[in-house]
Amino acid sequence: MKALIKVGYACNENCTFCHTADMRQMNDSTERVDWKIERARRLGYSMVVLSGGEPTIRPELLRWARRVAALGLDFGLVTNGLLLSYPHVVDELIAECRLRYVYMSIHGGAAKVHNSVVRADTFQKAVAALQNLAGRVPDLTANCVVTTANVKHLRGLVDRLLPLRDLCLKFSMTQPKGAADRAYDVICPEVAACAAAVKDAIAYGMERAEPGTLRFAHDGIPFCLLPGLEHLYDDLKTHRFASMIETDEDDFVPVDDVAKIHTEKCEDCSLRGACPGLYRGYHEARGDGALRPVHDLPRANSFHFVPERDLVRPPGAPCPVRRDGVRPYDRGRTLFLRLKDRMRLFRTGTRDFADAELLATKEGAGQLYVDISSKLAPDDFAKDLRKLRISAECGACPRRDECTGCWEPVREDVFTRDDALVLDRLRALRGRVLDLGCGEGPYLDVLAEQARAGAIDYVGLDPDEGRLAVLSSRYPFGRFIAAPAEALPDDVGEVDHVLVLRSWNHLVDPGKVLDRALARLRPGGSLLVVDNVAFGLVRGRAHAARAEAAPANRFEHYRNDGAAEAERRLAGRPLRLVSRRAVGPETSNQWMLCYQRISAEEGHP
Repeated sequence: MKALIKVGYACNENCTFCHTADMRQMNDSTERVDWKIERARRLGYSMVVLSGGEPTIRPELLRWARRVAALGLDFGLVTNGLLLSYPHVVDELIAECRLRYVYMSIHGGAAKVHNSVVRADTFQKAVAALQNLAGRVPDLTANCVVTTANVKHLRGLVDRLLPLRDLCLKFSMTQPKGAADRAYDVICPEVAACAAAVKDAIAYGMERAEPGTLRFAHDGIPFCLLPGLEHLYDDLKTHRFASMIETDEDDFVPVDDVAKIHTEKCEDCSLRGACPGLYRGYHEARGDGALRPVHDLPRANSFHFVPERDLVRPPGAPCPVRRDGVRPYDRGRTLFLRLKDRMRLFRTGTRDFADAELLATKEGAGQLYVDISSKLAPDDFAKDLRKLRISAECGACPRRDECTGCWEPVREDVFTRDDALVLDRLRALRGRVLDLGCGEGPYLDVLAEQARAGAIDYVGLDPDEGRLAVLSSRYPFGRFIAAPAEALPDDVGEVDHVLVLRSWNHLVDPGKVLDRALARLRPGGSLLVVDNVAFGLVRGRAHAARAEAAPANRFEHYRNDGAAEAERRLAGRPLRLVSRRAVGPETSNQWMLCYQRISAEEGHP
């Protein structure tokens, strides 16, 4: 993991979009940067990256680089590259200072374009720097901020960099910050125009780039405007930055996405988890009219926490995190697991969920589990998983709301306990039952008992013909129909109960499905909806890697609704809510809604 240290905001260029244009006079002291480097080592990071402003104008640069290397860490730079145009400087940094990462600015393929953006005659030095670095620094990115000055010239930059090896060319949307915020209407192109230009440049480059030469990435552009290029998204987290520290800060803080926002238009978009959304300032100035939400792509419903390092903590010893500082730890992406004589830090690097979703899953819903199985995907939660709960010590700590916390396994089997509520409902059914999305058959044993006793007449619907063939051979008590829930056959007829058992989040459009099903549900009949929210799995690195490399399930989730979201989707229909079981820190990840169908004469609630 990397630590980003901003050593000051002075710079030898004057970019039109400069984030720190109002703070150029602010520089950190040599001694404070020394301490920050040492702090990064204590936090267990493997690389220190210096940024600014422009870090290479500081006379202490080589001193700091050697200090990083002396601590056994790799060294990196976020830079405009002007100093790196001198071969002997690059030679020294690579050979003596473990330079392994450079994130360098270049904003055009011709001097006229680049120089107009940086407002300095530096194009030739920028090109020379990339030529000196390409093929020698393992992790090299050339970042182009897309402005109105260069948006029509991105292909030219591709052409200029095509001959270089082992280089990633990244196109970044202008962020409304600093100088760019003051003249945003002049500097920043419309997001749709920016996306179109970036998509064109990447397609152009991919057609021409030889293997091992130019790769491509993007940042700050909503995924719905870059179809097919979602996997090329690139930001601080994809570069494995764990935390950063500004010039005037006294400790590291997690990197975050607070400058970006998902609008109401993004609420049900399938791309929301990984997508950066819009820059908040862009949305405030220009709205979200350019967005084109996507609604038919699958989403993950779990993510992995993998071990990173241990903090020694003998029994009875004070909390080492509280003593050393809680700020560097991302509350949504990290957790500590309490072991006998230590606390083990786990981290998730997932891009399947937005930071707000991760925080809500961990800190709001408390849906964290240790996977004690060796399976790629747990299929018997009660046997495979152990729920985690925040330790009593952390719960009473005055810094709990700032800290990622230390978690401990819960002895109770929360899955069996919560499932008992569903089983009680199913055992009370009488009459004709329609089971939507029955292929996994999580409750068919109890429904079979009901059918054999003559209490219910069962109809199961699922799109997986192979799975239904297995189920019908094992449970010859009812009728199984191979069809998607959206295509509910007319000959199903009226029913007394509709079941949606762990299949709600697998439906592309649950509202449409329920409208068809409710048309067949007799007044006074019941609708039972049961499903799971997203959850975090604490796993070993090898176990997590095997699981992530495994083929995706054919029938994936399309959302991760909880009880509140499902209730909102069902609002306005002829239903009366009878009972509601939501997910919380003391429950499993399973929720339940039970409704009664009301007649037209009773009116909608």
